Order: sequence, then structure tokens, then C-alpha cells
Amino acid sequence: MAGSKLSRRERIKKGIRRRLSGSTERPRLSVFRSNKGIYAQVIDDTTGKTLASASSLSKDFSANGNKCEQSKAVGKALAEKALAAGVSQVVFDRNGYLYHGRVKSLAEGARESGLKF
Repeated sequence: MAGSKLSRRERIKKGIRRRLSGSTERPRLSVFRSNKGIYAQVIDDTTGKTLASASSLSKDFSANGNKCEQSKAVGKALAEKALAAGVSQVVFDRNGYLYHGRVKSLAEGARESGLKF
């Protein structure tokens, strides 16, 4: 079952990436969710560079609460780093995950801190 679940997410991910890509004006905000943490990056696909990143498992991150609350804090931290790097608008890449739960919390946290998508 784990293989089929992963292959399903990969298939959905390819469909999403076929439709969107990050440019210099609107980079891509990519989300990766694991059992222990959540990771997010702002990526410029034209140059292939990561402009800002945040993770719930990084050393400078400290947020208590459940995983949804941690995800919201990661979104806020990422938005602050992205705004400091000069990025105000992004394209949201949910990376094959449903827009629900932790992924939605991360997006809401980023929106609250001033990122537009």
C-alpha cells in the first residue's frame, strides 16, 4: 500500500508541476510534509535557485503545539525570509498533497505574514 500511495502522490505532483512553474517575478513555494516535520522553499525555477526556506526541524525554529500550529509558524517564518529576499508574490505548489490540514495551515501562515498567492 505504501508504494501505491507514494505513486499516486507522484502522479498528482507531475500534473501540478505541468501547470505551474516559478519565475523570477513569481517564484514557486514548494511544500514537503513528512511524519515528523514540514519543510517549505521558495524556488526560482528559471535559475534553479532556492531564495528562502524554512523547516519545523531547523535549529532556529521553536514553536510548540500540534503539527498544524507548527506548520502555521513555518509559513510565517518562510514569509518573513521571502519578504527579506525581495519576494512578495509566489505560486503555491502543494507537491501532490491535499490542500488540507498542515499544508493549508502553512499557506495561511504565509498569507498572514504578507506573502501573496
